[in-house]
Amino acid sequence: MQTIYYGGPIITMEGVNDRPEAVLVDGDKIGKVGTLREVMDAAGSRVKKVNLAGRCLMPGFIDAHGHISMNGQMSLCADLSECTSFDEIIQVMKAYISENKIGEKGAVIGFGYDHNFLKEQSHPGKAVLDQVSSEIPILILHISGHLGCVNSRLLEIAGITADTPDPQGGKIGRVDNTLEPDGYLEEAAMLQVQSSITQKIKPDLRKLLRGMQQIYIENGVTTAQDGAANGLSMKLLKLANSLGTLKIDVVAYPLMSDGGREILKKNKSLDGIYKKHLKIGGYKILLDGSPQGRSAWMSQPYLGDDPDYCGYPWLTDEDAYGYALQAVNDNKQLLAHCNGDAASEQFLQVYKKALENSDNPDKDHLRPVMIHCQTVRNDQLDRMKELNMIASIFVGHVYYWADIHMKNFGEERGRRVSPVKDALDRGLVVNFHQDSPVTKPKMLHSVWCAVNRISREGNVIGEEQRIDVYDALKAVTINAAYEYAEEDTKGSLKEGKRADLVILDRSPLEVNPLELKDISVLETIKDGKIIYKK
Repeated sequence: MQTIYYGGPIITMEGVNDRPEAVLVDGDKIGKVGTLREVMDAAGSRVKKVNLAGRCLMPGFIDAHGHISMNGQMSLCADLSECTSFDEIIQVMKAYISENKIGEKGAVIGFGYDHNFLKEQSHPGKAVLDQVSSEIPILILHISGHLGCVNSRLLEIAGITADTPDPQGGKIGRVDNTLEPDGYLEEAAMLQVQSSITQKIKPDLRKLLRGMQQIYIENGVTTAQDGAANGLSMKLLKLANSLGTLKIDVVAYPLMSDGGREILKKNKSLDGIYKKHLKIGGYKILLDGSPQGRSAWMSQPYLGDDPDYCGYPWLTDEDAYGYALQAVNDNKQLLAHCNGDAASEQFLQVYKKALENSDNPDKDHLRPVMIHCQTVRNDQLDRMKELNMIASIFVGHVYYWADIHMKNFGEERGRRVSPVKDALDRGLVVNFHQDSPVTKPKMLHSVWCAVNRISREGNVIGEEQRIDVYDALKAVTINAAYEYAEEDTKGSLKEGKRADLVILDRSPLEVNPLELKDISVLETIKDGKIIYKK
């Protein structure tokens, strides 16, 4: 099957001034790029012709970091993202329980509340959630995925009492001046309750598998990531892949602290090689938490009542080094979650040490990735360059939480969240992600954020970190492909590359930069086949 696209702006991502008239798709590959005459001459007699009629054709978007399996799981949960008060959370949770006929033998999970935007400006712990039910176990997850709250019943099932100590890399909220748990949990403290509650939930697999990827497809994403895969998520991905319901490519990164090496050993056929639409790209580690949740690990204190509070690490230096050395010795790419600059420092130090102590002859070609980079400093960006480390930046923070970061960190640190320009100026490979389901995988919203630096409250924050539109587009196409060592097959419209395309209603290079987030995805094309049409 051959198709010629012509009649509208074509952005190849092969150069800012590369503007061909037409593209030939030949099966699942790009057959020809050039003038309409050249493309017509290269096509067969039965070629299909698609007149873009002024619409824009460009490479499909590539998700540089997200959690596609979690996206599916959260699509089945009560949606708390629009709640603005405890009362609204109670109402939504009660309605969800009623609509889904959940009884005492079941359990319920809600997702997406953000304490920063609740009227009460705090977390709805057990005193709130017990008003929903005192018999049904309840867990609600913060929008960051790093924090959450449970009711008394779930605390009981999970065995969390006044005698339960805070785990390494986590915190159990306590009732004022006592050790009694108040239902609020941070980071590693979430693991025990998540394990307890998932055993009581029987998900609708059909809905889960559809919810897992549909929002990516509708936003023009043709390659996504499962950025902290565990045994369950790998089973889901493999099931979707074997059933043929997985329509886009997925790169999984098993979490080293959750059996990551064992997962890789059990799935050697997926190690670096796509089997249909799924492969394993390397390993993932978590080094800290959420800056908007004040659990990110900072070198200097947060602003607030406690003048010494800097957040905290997930891993000891010894454990972090052990994982880094394992990854390098295994010849695997390592992704590290680093929001706070202290976490960034830990990653830089342990990774450099791992390189120094490894005999792997290919150790300098592994393309390690610092995920999020919210408060990474310029001296750290310099060292990232020395280590050939990729900066994968969650630039949407500028819109969603930069106003909160200004309050948490003050003017100097707050305005530098997501320091894209500083990273590019140092020659780093920079890409963007949305950390879905934390935020929706709207690539053009990330482009808009990087170009305009406008917050949710309408403030321009860190104007000096603005970049141009073309560099922002590179961050969601060819630079994201580089992270997966797929820059030779994806990320631009070039002869021989895979025909992963997106059709937009307008060209991002021709609109007012303030309109970038309003551009619509009209079609998503994977390997030459239309998988979404608006």
